Amino acid sequence: MTVGPTRVATRMAWRVGRLAEVVDETPTARTLVLDVPGWPGHLAGQRVDIRLTSEDGYRASRAYSLAAPADGDRVEVTVQRVPDGEVSPYLTEVLAVGDPVELRGPVGGWFVWDPASPPDPVLLVAGGSGIVPLMAMIRARRAARSRVPFRLVYSLRGPGETYYAAELRGRGPEDGGLDVAYVYSRSVPEGWRTPPHRITDADLASAGWPAEFAPTCYVCGPTGFVETVADLLVAQGHDPARVRTERFGPTGR
Repeated sequence: MTVGPTRVATRMAWRVGRLAEVVDETPTARTLVLDVPGWPGHLAGQRVDIRLTSEDGYRASRAYSLAAPADGDRVEVTVQRVPDGEVSPYLTEVLAVGDPVELRGPVGGWFVWDPASPPDPVLLVAGGSGIVPLMAMIRARRAARSRVPFRLVYSLRGPGETYYAAELRGRGPEDGGLDVAYVYSRSVPEGWRTPPHRITDADLASAGWPAEFAPTCYVCGPTGFVETVADLLVAQGHDPARVRTERFGPTGR
């Protein structure tokens, strides 16, 4: 589909939203639910730019993945606080319900999943806060009552850093049999059978899809994590054209 210049200009214009709700995900991350009048809609996997302006006119903006599918004028982002960041400390510690915030988007068109896409199996591999756009895909699948087979491999430092923990733990028939596997790199839950370790070929082979199933793979997380996982998937025989990646650096969230 060709996107005309008018539509692009509308999508990339700065809009003023207001914080409607806050959901604490971890001690350092929270989901911001924003009401954005005139929001043009988005696909799961896209992101937005959020901009802050200080009293002296200084501006700083950061890109954040959308955490949920389109829902009218309502937009959700999950923000991980970066201690020395310019934007995330304000969004996670200062911004209060009713406060305004500037944003524009949606941005991105490659790292997306659409319920109308071909019904190929989907493998989601998340590193830390890289779960955010992948959760939007899971939620979009649920909202559409899609039966496309989904598997999620979620790598994180420890169980206390799990985003959307209750939602992932409480998945039911409406999730269409979503399979979730966890990999912990520093600490594990009590009674966990395997010691902490970084994600391996064996983890992906046991919890992912065989390459012959030709799944579409979405990998999101820190740059090193994404490169490692993408290389492992290709080495397993997955078509590189079907391995979609999105990465962020140390100040990206």
